[in-house]
Amino acid sequence: MREIKSKGKRHVIVTGLLAAVSLALVLGGCAQNSPAASPSASPASGASSSESGSEIKVGILHSLSGTMAISEVSVKDAEMMAIEEINAKGGVLGKKLVPVTEDGASDWPTFAEKARKLLSEDKVATVFGGWTSSSRKAMLPVFEELNGLLWYPVQYEGLESSPNIFYTGATTNQQIVPAVDWLLENRGKKVYLLGSDYVFPRTANKIIKAQLEAKGGELAGEEYTPLGHTDYTTIISKIMAAKPDIVFNTLNGDSNVAFFKQLKDAGISSADLTTLSVSVAEEEIRGIGADVLAGHLAAWNYYQTTDTPENKAFVEAYKGKYGADRVTADPIEAGYAAVYLWAAAVEKAGSTDVDKVKEAAKELEWAAPEGKVKIDGETQHLYKTVRIAEVQADGQFKELWNSGEPVKPDPYLKSYTWAAGLSSGS
Repeated sequence: MREIKSKGKRHVIVTGLLAAVSLALVLGGCAQNSPAASPSASPASGASSSESGSEIKVGILHSLSGTMAISEVSVKDAEMMAIEEINAKGGVLGKKLVPVTEDGASDWPTFAEKARKLLSEDKVATVFGGWTSSSRKAMLPVFEELNGLLWYPVQYEGLESSPNIFYTGATTNQQIVPAVDWLLENRGKKVYLLGSDYVFPRTANKIIKAQLEAKGGELAGEEYTPLGHTDYTTIISKIMAAKPDIVFNTLNGDSNVAFFKQLKDAGISSADLTTLSVSVAEEEIRGIGADVLAGHLAAWNYYQTTDTPENKAFVEAYKGKYGADRVTADPIEAGYAAVYLWAAAVEKAGSTDVDKVKEAAKELEWAAPEGKVKIDGETQHLYKTVRIAEVQADGQFKELWNSGEPVKPDPYLKSYTWAAGLSSGS
């Protein structure tokens, strides 16, 4: 674990894929770094209706249009790359994976409708998809009703654990909570909250407010705008009038483009008012512009610059397939990892049967591009390393701090006394 100390106090706003990496992953459980390499595993027999002869159908469900397409298309690309790599190595259980792709169109009822189609009509073995918490919560009852399996690749607000979802992005104690702690210690106590008006930002900010109260922080203001909102002039004026040390911005989608560009147009640079994003990664930087975001901060578990051998191979494979100008990012890597983790669990189970796969997935470990990850058998979240970094002029991140080792997921924040009463979940 390392930390680069800040050069004095600054104002802060906070906002919120490896051919070669997993070529070592022999899905029959032979590779040392494979999650399927479990000497105590005894493969089960049986096949689900998603299997037909020499094929296994899997669902890909992301926003390929609408305001969230800026973020989700690249996650879809990473999942497709993982499927192609696995097929090139012989598939899963000796069968070829066949992706069935649907567009959630940045519309939460559409996600539920498409999830039902994938499970009931296409009869896929599993689904990889979603981004916003609204899309996930719209799909959740469908997967529970039909006993389907969703692999969700994005950091989220926590306070949830479904037996039909595997969460490969961070939960709150693996991103938001440590980010706030770091900021309070390094950048100031006065916090302004800015977010999109839906589940993730509102729940995340409820948690942050409880954390601030417990840690001696001060709430300077709180604003929400609809997804796709593009006029931030008035809000920027409010932020500047409040003179916060920290503004925690959980905007998502195209709204980040508008907010950051208007912040720059107002003559406000990262030296004047720095943001820490929890929903802006390399792909979003590519859409917004490194010249606009340089100096701002982000909290994730993975960056394209993360220094692991697996990540070097992953970045090379992704760029080799999609173009040298493309970038990787945390949700992209988490979506990619989800496909390999599901495949390893299926090989270990000897079946695509949902209940058998869930049981086989417990405590699986894998050397992912971000570093070692492990599936927590109790919550179906991953152990993940926390990282805080600063945007550089080339659009990449320079890591300032990390947790040193993977953090056990705590979606209901049971280990924090100040979080008592935030959720009725158990």
